Amino acid sequence: MLKNKALLFILIILVFGIIVLIGLLVPKETHPSSDTRVILDHTYKTYIAPVCFEESDPTNFLQESTLEEAENLQYAPHSPCTENALKSENDRLLTSFLKELGIMEKKWDGW
Repeated sequence: MLKNKALLFILIILVFGIIVLIGLLVPKETHPSSDTRVILDHTYKTYIAPVCFEESDPTNFLQESTLEEAENLQYAPHSPCTENALKSENDRLLTSFLKELGIMEKKWDGW
């Protein structure tokens, strides 16, 4: 009976170790959340990443919104700066999972 419990414990530790190892080795892209903050420029029907706003030369017809709304409106990125700022991050599976859970911070979280 004690031997069975010890084998079960070793098996659980082994499976957990394999899962963690896979999470550390398998690559996965981390995408910005749908609620990532962007600025809509309704004149040009584009969206601007907040980090690119100063160099974007926007019009006065602006609205603070989310990436999801910009995509629903079928707005395009305002500039290459916005495209690059919203590019997916290349992470490992475990890191991406922790970012999606909010345990680790994504680069877009501070916007």
